[in-house]
Amino acid sequence: MSQQLILVLNCGSSSVKGAVLDNHNGEVLLSCLAEKINLPDAVITFKADGGKRSVSLADDPTHTGAVAALMAELKDRGLDGRIGAVGHRVVHGGERFKASCLIDDEVIAGIEACIMLAPLHNPAHLLGIRAAQSIFNQVPHVAVFDTAFHQSMPEHAYTYAVPRALYRDYGLRRYGAHGTSYRFVAAEAARQLGRSEQGLRLVIAHLGNGASIAAVRDGRSCDTSMGLTPLEGLVMGTRSGDIDPSVFLFLNENAGMDMAAVTDLLNKKSGLLGISELSNDCRTLEQEAAKGHEGAKLALEIFAYRLAKYVAGMSVAAGGLDALVFTGGIGENSDQIRAKVIGYLGFMGLTVDEEANLAARFGQGGIISQSGSAPLAMVVPTNEELMIAQDTAQLAGIAV
Repeated sequence: MSQQLILVLNCGSSSVKGAVLDNHNGEVLLSCLAEKINLPDAVITFKADGGKRSVSLADDPTHTGAVAALMAELKDRGLDGRIGAVGHRVVHGGERFKASCLIDDEVIAGIEACIMLAPLHNPAHLLGIRAAQSIFNQVPHVAVFDTAFHQSMPEHAYTYAVPRALYRDYGLRRYGAHGTSYRFVAAEAARQLGRSEQGLRLVIAHLGNGASIAAVRDGRSCDTSMGLTPLEGLVMGTRSGDIDPSVFLFLNENAGMDMAAVTDLLNKKSGLLGISELSNDCRTLEQEAAKGHEGAKLALEIFAYRLAKYVAGMSVAAGGLDALVFTGGIGENSDQIRAKVIGYLGFMGLTVDEEANLAARFGQGGIISQSGSAPLAMVVPTNEELMIAQDTAQLAGIAV
């Protein structure tokens, strides 16, 4: 076990997720989740060694209070002196940040400048960074950006077909998301295949409540489905994904909905939930579809069909396809979704081995296509926390 450990923080507007990792082997020594930040019943739950306990944050229900409670827990466990650096997940780095970086005043200003691109996320990240800097004030802090990996996309992939002045004046373009996951999975897929990332053409589907897909060639992002915001692209748990922008005017004139109401509808009431009229949880939908629930069956079919169309399109961006890689909560655990998607893509040569597909769940990965077929289909469990920890260790000068 390494002497110095990495603390990884992911701060939302009402939550703080944390994990203490050994960046050498990925072992998580302690994890925490603070919920209901800024409410009287704020609480933080710690998990370690198979057990968990919750601590009230009523005395200080802020981000700073949550990080202070984490420090107290670390002291109780004798781990506080072993934190060598803190890595922070930051959703949006715009075009300013093409890689992870040590946090200083200039980086803080850069994250602030990207607030208009991520108004819900970046302010919360800044609160978390400042809280952590005040409490873990003797160690380096590193920002790891979800958007950085996609900064290698060519101009023709990230540009919207709207007046160019909107890009120059407001940064209106496609940025993507889940970049930290894609970077980890692309490298891990190459390792498992016994190949260099150079020359390897991957289409990676990161499927969860938020879902996206990316074309990766030579270990670099060529294109991805999410755009200016995470609303664009695939059908998701509660997000519509791609939809005719005229829906805003249509619903305004016919349903009396203003822009905020339509935006809320597309982000929080659509996707699997909206189609099924039942749930945004893929597991629930699979169970109910098996019982004959028509909405659940339709939702799953649309999810798989739209994803399959994107796989074919992303193969163009990757310059071909050596492997289709599934990751994320749904991608790693739903053999049904994987089988449906691959079923649509048989014309590309993709196949599924039913036994291997069923085995590749609950943390188990591997190749799920039939022996001798090409392109390959495979499952690679993601590990964004380890990726953040490794970036943080490297930039902080801690041996990886």
